[in-house]
Amino acid sequence: MGVGKNGFYDELKRQILTLELDPDEILDEVSLSEQFGLSRTPVREVFRRLEGEGYVDIRANRGARVAPMNHHTLRHFFLVAPMVYSAIGRLAVQNFKPRQILDLRETQERFRAASIANDPLAMVMENNRFHEIIGEMSANTYLLPSLKRLLIDHARVGYTFFRPRDVDTRQRLELAVEHHDAFIEAIESHREDAVVDLVFAHWELSRGNMGMFITAKGMKADILSDRAAASMEIAS
Repeated sequence: MGVGKNGFYDELKRQILTLELDPDEILDEVSLSEQFGLSRTPVREVFRRLEGEGYVDIRANRGARVAPMNHHTLRHFFLVAPMVYSAIGRLAVQNFKPRQILDLRETQERFRAASIANDPLAMVMENNRFHEIIGEMSANTYLLPSLKRLLIDHARVGYTFFRPRDVDTRQRLELAVEHHDAFIEAIESHREDAVVDLVFAHWELSRGNMGMFITAKGMKADILSDRAAASMEIAS
């Protein structure tokens, strides 16, 4: 499977976001080199790039692992995410460029199409990109790295949200699409308070679905479920 270094980077990131690779799973350099038809040098370069973006941890004498997601990281996630999202929303209103609004609209249309097509992979990737663009609009070098790290766990924790199996979850997903439309309108019309209100409404919608992550394919649900529930209670 010769996909090149960039293809390997994209595929590894996708597998982390969609839980095909478990949190804290060891990344076997040798087997990945063979699987993707790469020498070990570009594999290591990709590991380092992903480490810088928060997807991978590289530990001395232990190699590379998928970034962990446990009771400790989840507690911090639930405590910090709304604060970071709201600060970024305010700055996005103040600093956005017209081209970024266009990018946001195009990403939203891809997200909407993925939602209609029930394509969970496309939904999780386009949703991440949508919120990442809002982060870029903020033009804040301190907040953007925090946002990108939060979005990794937001995608992993909420992945089952993008695989609706009943009417209720489908309706909640449709509401998420509506929230995205409202974000675009509020940012473009320079309504800071409306953006912050949407941040908290969108966060509560997401939080309401986050318990579903414990049954996501490949997750070690029996270990994480009680701890995740406790973390959510602490953050409430």
